[in-house]
Amino acid sequence: MKRGFYTIMAAQFFSSLADNALFVAAVEMIKATGGAEWQRAALVPMFALFYVVLAPFVGAFADSRPKGEVMFMSNGIKVIGCLMMLFGSHPLLSYAIVGLGAAAYSPAKYGILTELLPASLLVKANGWIEGLTITSIILGVLLGGQLVGPHIASFLLSFDLPWLDVGIDTAPEAAISVIVLLYGLAAWFNTRIPQTDAPLMPMHSDKAHSLAYNLFALVPDFWRCNLLLWRDRLGQISLATTTLFWGASGNLRYIVLAWSAVALGYNTTQASSLVGVIAIGTAAGAVFASMRMRLVDAPRVMPLGIAMGLLMLGMNFIDNVWLAAPFFILLGGLGGFLVVPMNALLQHRGHNLMGAGRSIAVQNFNEQACILALGGLYALATSWGLSAFGAIVGFAALMAGCMWLIQHWHGRNCVVHHDEVERLMDIARRDPGHH
Repeated sequence: MKRGFYTIMAAQFFSSLADNALFVAAVEMIKATGGAEWQRAALVPMFALFYVVLAPFVGAFADSRPKGEVMFMSNGIKVIGCLMMLFGSHPLLSYAIVGLGAAAYSPAKYGILTELLPASLLVKANGWIEGLTITSIILGVLLGGQLVGPHIASFLLSFDLPWLDVGIDTAPEAAISVIVLLYGLAAWFNTRIPQTDAPLMPMHSDKAHSLAYNLFALVPDFWRCNLLLWRDRLGQISLATTTLFWGASGNLRYIVLAWSAVALGYNTTQASSLVGVIAIGTAAGAVFASMRMRLVDAPRVMPLGIAMGLLMLGMNFIDNVWLAAPFFILLGGLGGFLVVPMNALLQHRGHNLMGAGRSIAVQNFNEQACILALGGLYALATSWGLSAFGAIVGFAALMAGCMWLIQHWHGRNCVVHHDEVERLMDIARRDPGHH
């Protein structure tokens, strides 16, 4: 791997670490201020909101500027969202602003991989990035849980700056003040990311019209890119798989917190450790996939998605942590092994069809739209009285059923569009250094 890859990894690690610690702090802040259960469930779709709304623009923006610069600016937006939450804005609004920063960050983070590395290293690079990201999820969720816990929170709140009252009086506020520093560290690493030789692509070349006109002109371009991926015989399968996976697992993060409270009697600090356990399994599965899977073998992992859905049902029969921990490691491992090769295949097809940033923006749009739709339905159902057990059944059935349909879709493509599928597979095989 090139040297700059490790700088990207460091920047991604600290930014993701802060994102996940902030999620736990936001959950605890809503709980501490007497917010309803549905508000806590709504944190997940609120984070996804700007991924969907700004999807036509963020990919083109990432392709128009050096990607390290885009990542630096995005972390600055996340800091603003943190400070809003710290100084009185509603956690849902503040977390949506952090999601705005994340929406701008993601196309640059993944897009630079296709600029820096050959296609033959994309599976390996994705394995390391996903493994590191999931490690940061583990540590971030655990860190957030500990920061709002009684021991560390009381230690942080014991600090008193002379002649200055910063208004930090609760455990969630103390946690958020630490998380701001993590975003600052991530921003410093962003400044060390090297520029690549990839040409910059202007957001819109028509200088005769206003900025607003040029921005809205990106919408049909984005829609064209979206259709290109959905019409591509390999792109559509990988995009459908990753969209479903992140839609379900993105909301599973909060469902596990809610399930832990009713099934195990856990508080936020204790429940956050179980979310971390799932991420341990996902990291292991991601790294294993990066070592064993080739780009052209990605469609073979689809049965793991069906297995994940069926396995999810087992959560409703677990009532102690000694069963829960190995169960969640297995569940996460299947997910990691599923998503890494499919993500690499999707990036490969997107890079061949359009700019790297635009490709990642299309991917984010579909995945986050799924998170937003499923999370919105879950928050609504929670306000109507849906239990965590009922939510698990619904998400399990959705995962298993839809993955079966996607597998059947790919099988039909291989029969009806055999020559086209084989041609696309040959493109992947012929990439320099593919092995």
